[in-house]
Amino acid sequence: MSGLSISQLKHLIIAPTLGAVGLGGDAAVNLLAGTALAESGAAYVRQIGGPALGLWQMEPATHQDCWDNYLAFPGRSTLARGIRGLLSADVPSEDQLMCNLRYACVMARVKYLRVPHPLPGASDAVALAAYHKKWYNSECGAANAARNVPLFAAAIAA
Repeated sequence: MSGLSISQLKHLIIAPTLGAVGLGGDAAVNLLAGTALAESGAAYVRQIGGPALGLWQMEPATHQDCWDNYLAFPGRSTLARGIRGLLSADVPSEDQLMCNLRYACVMARVKYLRVPHPLPGASDAVALAAYHKKWYNSECGAANAARNVPLFAAAIAA
C-alpha cells in the first residue's frame, strides 16, 4: 500500500491546521500523524468493509457525537466556529471527513480532546501508540498498540 508522505501530511496539513484552531503542539501533531498511519496507512479515505471515513477513519456516529456532545456546549463556541470555518459549503460535513484533510484532522483532534488524561510525551512512540489504542481505536477496535509503535515512531521522525 502507498499513501501520502507522512512528512508532508504532518508539516503541511496537521501542524498548521491544529495551530490555526489552537490545538497544536508537538505531542498533538505526532499523535495525529501516527493516528493517520495506524488507522488508514495515510492512504484510505473510506474504511473497507466498515463505516469509518477519512485518513483518521472516524465513524459517522463518532463525528456526530463530537458535535452534539462536545462542540455544542457554549464554552466551546470559539473552537466550534473555527472548525466550521474549515468546512466547504458544498459538501455535507460527514463527507468532508473523506475529502477535506484539514476538517478530518481537526475532528480527530476533537475526539482526543474529550479524553480525561493528558497527551503523552511528543517523542514517546510507545505511549502515543497506547494512547491511540485506548482512546481513539478502543478496546473493540482492530488496532494493536505494540504493532503500531513503528508507525508512531515514523510520525515522530517525519
